[in-house]
Amino acid sequence: MNSKYKVLKYSSNNFKDVEDLVSIEEPLEISLKYKEKDNWVEQTLSITMRTPGNDEDLVRGFLFNEQIVKSLNDIDSIESYGDKVGQYKIQNKILATLNNSENVNISKIKRDFLTNSSCGVCGKSSLDALEIIKTTKTNASEPKISKDVIIQSPDILREGQSEFSKTGGIHASGLFNSDGKLIALREDVGRHNALDKLIGCALEKKQFDPKNQFITCSGRLNFELVQKVLMTDIGIMIGVGAPTSLAIDLANKFDITLIGFVKRDSFNIYTNNKKVKVE
Repeated sequence: MNSKYKVLKYSSNNFKDVEDLVSIEEPLEISLKYKEKDNWVEQTLSITMRTPGNDEDLVRGFLFNEQIVKSLNDIDSIESYGDKVGQYKIQNKILATLNNSENVNISKIKRDFLTNSSCGVCGKSSLDALEIIKTTKTNASEPKISKDVIIQSPDILREGQSEFSKTGGIHASGLFNSDGKLIALREDVGRHNALDKLIGCALEKKQFDPKNQFITCSGRLNFELVQKVLMTDIGIMIGVGAPTSLAIDLANKFDITLIGFVKRDSFNIYTNNKKVKVE
């Protein structure tokens, strides 16, 4: 599932306005209904970001992989419910009813997964439905970085990775100054983990200077990654891959300059191009 977004594209030494297809990202609230002793209990299990479609398969795999159920036979039904909300009119709630309490790991549910059930997804637009702690926007015009700095940052990031050359299967996030110098880098098999590690490192070493820095990530950019960067007040985020729709919406709301599809001679600016020197 995708949608068209207008972007400012740099290619072959020129900038031009184009339309770009972006993968849709929406929150999915997963709830469980199961029998505990003689009473039926309904609980919110998790809220996850996903591309809409095949939601039932997602829930089946999640419940089995987390060993909440031992077999798919323990699942009586899976059904989407609630109003069709947001820009794309999608049902963002799903309920799995379990039929065999003896095989259901209730203690694991209570220990690892129960969350605040007042999600508020239903009846609101997707972005408004999510809890965004940050209230202040990033600096709308600083720092300013050149197209050369943008294009070179993924290569500098990869050169700084110690594990990628060994495995080819690990993500990285890097903190750069506006001149393109790498300040800090962290790696992890998970994109979110790599960014968490980078932010933790920079906080510990007091390295953040938002008016003079940006962050580059090795993969695609989704809502959760943009939200993590937002918490640091860094106003420019660069990714080798594509951003999702919700990542673009969040970046736009907080004046973050979001840049994706960075290659040797091209990139896309999805939001706030004021921080990129276009001359």
